[in-house]
Amino acid sequence: MQLQPLDFEKPLFELERRLQDLKDHSDEHDVDLDSAVKAVEGKLRETRRQIYGNLTAWQRVQIARHVQRPFALDYIGRCFTNWIELHGDRRFAEDKAMPSGLAMLGTQRCVVIAHQKGRNTKENVMRNFGCAHPEGYRKALRLMRLGEKFGMPVISLIDTPGAFPGIGSEERHISEAIAVNLREMMRLRVPVIAAVIGEGGSGGALGIGVADHVLILENAYYSVISPEACSAILWRDRRHAAEAAEALKLTAQDLLNLGVVDEIVPEPEGGAHRDYDSVAGNLSTALRRNLQHISRIPTDELLTKRYEKFRRIGIFTEGKTTAASDRSLV
Repeated sequence: MQLQPLDFEKPLFELERRLQDLKDHSDEHDVDLDSAVKAVEGKLRETRRQIYGNLTAWQRVQIARHVQRPFALDYIGRCFTNWIELHGDRRFAEDKAMPSGLAMLGTQRCVVIAHQKGRNTKENVMRNFGCAHPEGYRKALRLMRLGEKFGMPVISLIDTPGAFPGIGSEERHISEAIAVNLREMMRLRVPVIAAVIGEGGSGGALGIGVADHVLILENAYYSVISPEACSAILWRDRRHAAEAAEALKLTAQDLLNLGVVDEIVPEPEGGAHRDYDSVAGNLSTALRRNLQHISRIPTDELLTKRYEKFRRIGIFTEGKTTAASDRSLV
């Protein structure tokens, strides 16, 4: 698979092309170009270090949206076995943006809920660009209750720009469907683990994200609003998306510091799309380790900790106002 470079990665791809040209020329003409090859390799290593060691929030958003990034079904095929997809919410329809079903994680049977995007126009139309309808969230809740009934933990893989905001979605009460999921997930009597594998946009992500342990991939993001939408609201212009991304504190590192997520899953240098098997192995290890730990916690204690975990998010304290500021209010 030939990688498609992002704008900020183009210097790297130019160096890689030069390096390959030098090696090809050396082989074809039997010319000793070792010194030139070593110089380019050194420049390539230094450029990689500078670019990937200092990624901005907006650059991480671009990596999270990379069309070649592994999607949920790629992880399901690598992290789980005996995947059986279940369909329909038993009320309206099947939502292909949210494939869900049963699978084995090691020796543990689990319910797996996921968002799925497409890689081309045909797939994206079928998957609705990863934006689920109300029936997707109701299907997810149906399967979560099935998991609770048979003592199967729930694992959700989050990768969506947000829930679908179209007229049909609103007519079928998308807000109510997400709100019910938030309430019901908070009191599911089985372990719940969520992993943000790409985009974690707004209530569409949170609708399957209430969990005992929240993982996030190194270059994924999780936010109440997309940077472009935030820019359009604050600056009346979507061109300030990079500034909005910095202000939203949506990167994995910021979210861990704020207590919104519990653990960062490392990716290969340059992003998950560079090595599917490596990042899937890291995610599988994190899921198994945390599921093993959470499964030992008594159910009532687990529910209490889950409730307290989400109640702590967003807590702030108010400082005392100074005398000067008090006078300015008079």
